[in-house]
Amino acid sequence: MLGLKLPTDPRWVNIVEKNIEEILTDHAFCEQKAASTAISLIVSFPEYSDLVEEMTALVKEEISHFKLVHDKILERGWALGRDRKDEYVLQLLKFFPKGGSRVDQLVHRLLYAALIEARSCERFRLLSEELEDKELAEFYRKLMVSEANHYTMFLSFARKYGNRKKVDEKWQQLLDYEGDIMKNLGKKETVHG
Repeated sequence: MLGLKLPTDPRWVNIVEKNIEEILTDHAFCEQKAASTAISLIVSFPEYSDLVEEMTALVKEEISHFKLVHDKILERGWALGRDRKDEYVLQLLKFFPKGGSRVDQLVHRLLYAALIEARSCERFRLLSEELEDKELAEFYRKLMVSEANHYTMFLSFARKYGNRKKVDEKWQQLLDYEGDIMKNLGKKETVHG
């Protein structure tokens, strides 16, 4: 369903299990960044009323997810650590050239967001199936469903606002590019890395 070209090596879960505190901190910041992305789309493209409506709802959902993850951190006696660079996202951002029409810029941002959500969904599925901590596994199973819905929403908006044929071609190219990025990732206890 997700169309990802390179699945995450299941051994990534072993890395995560050695440092649950790190994955939860990284995950919390991913949720915060997702909320920020939705706000940024509202600010940048306010004329797309249907997008503004969906992004408003998404901000609320992503911030509620941030709180859920932060609560998990606190329940375990930890404090939210500091944010760190997301190598995955930094590499993804190199795919599309800067500039272009407003519609192109919007479509590109929607495609990035769709892919980030798709990869998050795939990673959360792995965590839900492989984590020994069953309470945390169930937590990730529930979040996986949300990520899948976000992925399809962003991709649907990209197809709606852009030329469907060109958007689908770009999506496939982006999936290929992301597959290459993933060859060098999966060695850290982070959601995308």
